[in-house]
Amino acid sequence: MKTPSNNLITRLTERLFRREISRQVSLAMADYDDTRDRSLRPLFSTLPMSSTRDRSDGEREDLLRQSMDAWRTNPLARRIVGLTTQYVVGGGIGVDCRHEATASFLREFREHPLNRLDSRIFEWCDELTRSGELFLLVTTDISGMSFVRGIPALDVAEITCAENDIEQELLFTLKDGRVYPGREGALTGDGAAPFILHYAINRPVGAQHGESDLAPLLKWLARYSGWLEDRARLNRFRTTFLFAVTLKGSTAAERIKRQAELNLNPPSPGSLLVKDDAETWETLSPKLESSDANEDGLAIKKMIAAGAGIPLHFLAEPESATRTTAESAGGPTFRHFEQRQEFVLWMLRDLLQVVTARAARGGRPVDPNANIELRGTDISARDNSELAGAAAEIVTAFAGLHARGLIDDAELLRMAYRFAGEVVDIPEILRRAVDNPPKTVDNPVDKSPESGR
Repeated sequence: MKTPSNNLITRLTERLFRREISRQVSLAMADYDDTRDRSLRPLFSTLPMSSTRDRSDGEREDLLRQSMDAWRTNPLARRIVGLTTQYVVGGGIGVDCRHEATASFLREFREHPLNRLDSRIFEWCDELTRSGELFLLVTTDISGMSFVRGIPALDVAEITCAENDIEQELLFTLKDGRVYPGREGALTGDGAAPFILHYAINRPVGAQHGESDLAPLLKWLARYSGWLEDRARLNRFRTTFLFAVTLKGSTAAERIKRQAELNLNPPSPGSLLVKDDAETWETLSPKLESSDANEDGLAIKKMIAAGAGIPLHFLAEPESATRTTAESAGGPTFRHFEQRQEFVLWMLRDLLQVVTARAARGGRPVDPNANIELRGTDISARDNSELAGAAAEIVTAFAGLHARGLIDDAELLRMAYRFAGEVVDIPEILRRAVDNPPKTVDNPVDKSPESGR
């Protein structure tokens, strides 16, 4: 019998045990905080096309578990995740599509009892904030209708990417052994085969996985929770007191006998106590020096608020008594929520475009190239009123310049939209205005080329 070569044994060992070896090495390396040890971690990565910018598998899974536990047990963590969803999703997401058949399909897809996209988007946004990434499993029936389910990030064991591009995700391997194609498999091969879409936030350049918004806060959330629990425990026992009885000139046997008598009949509150000169009674209670306790808790809470990017008054901590200061502190927070909202809108638009393409392959009368527009709710109502006033003033001021021919239509529109806080394509707006002139008293008939007149 021919003895297998060393290379064959090595390849078989690597294929069978590479993930377990990688996991054990990652756990071992995670126990060290020395910079030299951390720099060696990428050398032990045995997964194909793995990124040196990602955390090790063991560290990432541990972080996901801690984030979930913090969301379940820590009120501040639950509030931070809930605030993000409330501002990003708000009153819901609006979908517009000018192609009637496509718009009808998208409405049916969103309102299907197995999808319920309008309500499911809230839990997706929570998961995106909590885990830093969202895995969506899309399945399609024979009629072309797709159904979407979220997969926990902990259930994904491996992401196989293209050899030359880490962002082209080809296969997703789950811990239970199931393998699903990625985006590339959505529009190729079997039109009804399930596939996975992957979306990540807080992802470093060159990394596969995103990171939770709670990741830098976990240590401080645990410290604040421990500090608060200690303060509550100490304050509970602060009102507890003990009686100390001193017997003058007594022996050890007499003191033991007297203590047994008092334990059998302890004095109750409001009762009278008659004693002689041989006994001295006094109470002992803990003395807590808590003058600096509030400052300690506030310092930890400020670290949590800074890491979450939200002002303290969002976390039930009135940092200032003035309304102006509180409103000014919300500016950077609203910008953060706006950026997250843009990502969520892009994510949903991408999902709708993919399911529309699957529906077209299934024979539904939809246009896979139809333009799908999504709109979210306003982040801050106060900003809207201020921007509306600014837009009204700038249009009034520049209308005179436009009437005198000092500025053209494009410049007037640019200034109006700029002060309204909107980013739009001015040439595209002008082109649409020329192609589809508004119907007025002087122009009651649509003279666009599509009208045939």
